[in-house]
Amino acid sequence: MSDFKPISLEDKPLFDDFLSQTPPETSELTFTNLFMWRRRYQPQWTIHADCLVILFLDRPDVWRTFQPLGRGDVEKALAFAIEYLSTHFGHAAISRVGPSFAQKYASPHYEMIEDRDNSDYVYLAQDLIQLPGNRFHKKKNLFNQFMKKYDFEYKEVDAALAPELLQLQESWCELKDCASDESLLDEDHAIYQALKFMDVLKFRGAALMIQGRVAAFSFGEMLNPDTAVIHIEKGDPAFTGIYVAMNKLFCENAWSHVTYINREQDLGIDGLRKAKQSYNPHHLVTKYTLIPRK
Repeated sequence: MSDFKPISLEDKPLFDDFLSQTPPETSELTFTNLFMWRRRYQPQWTIHADCLVILFLDRPDVWRTFQPLGRGDVEKALAFAIEYLSTHFGHAAISRVGPSFAQKYASPHYEMIEDRDNSDYVYLAQDLIQLPGNRFHKKKNLFNQFMKKYDFEYKEVDAALAPELLQLQESWCELKDCASDESLLDEDHAIYQALKFMDVLKFRGAALMIQGRVAAFSFGEMLNPDTAVIHIEKGDPAFTGIYVAMNKLFCENAWSHVTYINREQDLGIDGLRKAKQSYNPHHLVTKYTLIPRK
C-alpha cells in the first residue's frame, strides 16, 4: 500500500486532531481502539482532500475503508478510497459507518446495508450507576451480594498496576482456552498493547482488588463530547457479581459526568448479545456498510 502507512504511536496527535474535527458516533473510531487492535485489523492511513482516510482488514483478505474523518472534501476522499480498493483488491466498501454519515452519503451513489452485529450498545450513564427500578432488579441484587460478600478496593489503573491486570488476563485466557480461539487471541494481544502503552494512549482504567490481587478491570475513554466508550472489561468469574460491580463502580467513579456510555458491539454472539441487552440499552448506534452502486 504505497499511498498508505500503518498506524503507530507517533500518529496519535494527528488522529486526535481529525477526530476532534468530526467527533465519532461509532466505537471503532478512537486512536486507542485502532492502535490496540492493529494486529487484527491492520489499519493503514493517508491524508486525501484534507481528510483522514483509514483502510482496515475487515475479514481475511477483505479490505475496507472507514468513513473519512475531518472537515475536508469527504466526497473526494470517499471516491479516492473506493478507487484505491477497487484497483488494488477488486472490491470496495465503506464499513462500520455511523448513522449520520450513512444517511448523508448513502444515496444515490452507495447502497446502504445495515450491519447489526457491529452496532454499538449505548446506555444512559446514570442507569449504569444507579441500576434503578425493576428493569435492573437482578443487576442490583448481584451488586448488593458483591458488596456484602467481598472486602474489595477500587483502584485507578496506572502503568505500575498494568502487570497485575495482565496476570488476570492470562488467568482468564487459560480459563477460556484462548489458544484455540483466534478472536480471543486477538483480544488478548489488544489488551496487552493497550496496557503496555497506556501512558501514551491516555485512556482511563480501573481495577477491583480482592485479597491483594486484581479481580476485575476495565478501561475506556471519551468517544465524543457526551459519550464515553468502554473498550475492555474483564473479571474473575469466581467472584459473584464481579462484572456488575466493575461496570457500576467504573461508571460511577470515571464517567458520572457524561450522558451516555457506549459498550461496543455484540459481534452477533448470542451470549454477548444477551449480556448487553440485559443492561437495558438506551439505544443502538446502528452501523452500516456502504457499497458503491454500479
